Amino acid sequence: MAYYRSVGEIPPKRHTQFRRPDGGLYSEELMGEEGFSSDSSLLYHRHIPSAMSDARVWDLPDLSTTPNHPLRPFHFKLHDLFPGEAPGQGLDVVRHRRLVLGNGDVRISYAVSDTPSPYYRNAIGDECVYVESGAATVETVFGALEARQGDFVVIPRATVHRWVPQPDAGPLRAYCIEASSHIGPPKRYLSKYGQLLEHSPYCERDLHGPTEPLLVEGPDVEVYTKHRGNGPSGIVGSVVVQTQHPFDVVGWDGCLYPYTFNVSDFEPITGRVHQPPPVHQVFEGWNFVICAFVPRKVDYHPLAVPVPYYHSNVDSDEVMFYVDGDYEARKGSGIGKGSVSLHPGGHSHGPQPGAVEAALGKDYFDELAVMVDTFKPLEMGEGAVASDDGAYAWSWSGGRAAPEGGR
Repeated sequence: MAYYRSVGEIPPKRHTQFRRPDGGLYSEELMGEEGFSSDSSLLYHRHIPSAMSDARVWDLPDLSTTPNHPLRPFHFKLHDLFPGEAPGQGLDVVRHRRLVLGNGDVRISYAVSDTPSPYYRNAIGDECVYVESGAATVETVFGALEARQGDFVVIPRATVHRWVPQPDAGPLRAYCIEASSHIGPPKRYLSKYGQLLEHSPYCERDLHGPTEPLLVEGPDVEVYTKHRGNGPSGIVGSVVVQTQHPFDVVGWDGCLYPYTFNVSDFEPITGRVHQPPPVHQVFEGWNFVICAFVPRKVDYHPLAVPVPYYHSNVDSDEVMFYVDGDYEARKGSGIGKGSVSLHPGGHSHGPQPGAVEAALGKDYFDELAVMVDTFKPLEMGEGAVASDDGAYAWSWSGGRAAPEGGR
């Protein structure tokens, strides 16, 4: 994270005696990145955070993937994965994610929830969960976050947390981006000391972290833990039973903590002619970036072509999640709210037929989409296979059927 926060009770100096009212010592825990050489926070527990009484296997959902071979673009209808909107089905954001796309650097899943999740720790990498609709309280070892529609919820690796949907806000729809690395603001927007610079499309005032400890106590708490292993996906799960509640934290300070950022606070960067995708970037991880295409004024050169030019992703796969509005470049393709398009590296893609002429003269785009670009090829999870529309690849050529032997 870019700046320091202090929440609850902490001693005046780190790594010194900090005693409970009964005279016993609080347990100091350092949570840090990159082997003590990057951002960290110090948390003060009433009990020993390492104490556990049991562990068992957590059988993860299907994480198998299918290569995009032969190569073609895809359209996935994510809303078809959870018919009935989930109420009464007992689904949660942690155990009922359906894998859409993934590689060794990042995995993209989708979930619809009406039920609190178990306590959960992702020990593989940071998570960035986009709240498509609904609302939830995200309870964490650092304190609670209130997540609402349009929020990116960024959760550092190994942070114990759980999702508690708010029933009066409707089903919680979550687009889950799981990294094998850390996720943070683009480096070009940060000063050498980590402050967001003036040309950044957002600043620290837009980032909302916990404001007070939760301070929950109780024995024998199950924590569902996703961690590295030797299975086919390289990811395995365990349920670790901690002897005391992990939220027994009286205070913490540092620069590593979960936070929310709402997409409505992203200030779009525009120009006289069409601006390239990097101006829409919100976060970056190892070998991938996260972008937001928000409602905005578009190109104002008198001869401007507002929709994107055709382009070939020679170094990356492009994944676009269509959240709301009317996406100009995809008219006539069948894409709508809840759709995901995959434009793989090696495929030249751009506006649908007729979209360029239809967009001429427009000065405002009312669209909202979240894009992930990866620098290694993505494979399709079971959620993608189940929601493929089967026709998108042919939408630039009049919707003709797949050729003999094609998918």
